[in-house]
Amino acid sequence: MSKSILCTATISQAETIIRNLQAGGFSGNDISVLMADKGGTRDFAVQHNTKAPEGAATGAGTGAALGGALGWLAGIGALAIPGLGPFIAAGPIMAALGGAAVGGTVGGLTGALVGMGIPEFEAKKYEGKVKNGSCLISVHSDDSAETQRAKDIFARAGASDITTAGEAAVPSGGRV
Repeated sequence: MSKSILCTATISQAETIIRNLQAGGFSGNDISVLMADKGGTRDFAVQHNTKAPEGAATGAGTGAALGGALGWLAGIGALAIPGLGPFIAAGPIMAALGGAAVGGTVGGLTGALVGMGIPEFEAKKYEGKVKNGSCLISVHSDDSAETQRAKDIFARAGASDITTAGEAAVPSGGRV
C-alpha cells in the first residue's frame, strides 16, 4: 500500500531533507514541498507550473534558500490560497493545491491534506505551521522500507510532526 510521509521543517532543514531524500534514491516526482512565500512572489495568483531552471527563480523570496534543491523537484510554482496567502510549492502537492487555489476553496491546504489521507486535526496543525513559516515536506513511498528510510531522513535533519498516511487504494475494477 502506498504511503505519504509528512513533516514540518525550517528552510535549512528542508534543504537538507530534500538533498538526503535525493541521495537516498527517492524520485523528485515523489517529493512535495510547500512553504509560505514571505518575500517576492506576491504577483502570482494562480498555479504557474514552472520547470527546473525557472523554478529556482520562481521562489524569489522564501524559496531562494531552497533554489537548488527545489530545482530538482517536479512542478515548481507559486500559488495563492485564499485566506492563507502566497505559497511556493513543488511536487505532487502542487497539483492537489492548484485546483483549491484557482477555485477559491476555503481551507484549501487542509482539504488537500485530508485528501492525501491525513486526519483533519493533523491537517489543520500542518496548515497552521506552514502559515507561520514552516516548510511542509511530503514523500511518497511504496513499501515499509522506503517509509522507514524517509522517516529516518526526516528525523536526522531535526524535522518535527513526522506523520505517515496511507493513500486510499482503488478497488479492482476502478470504482471507489
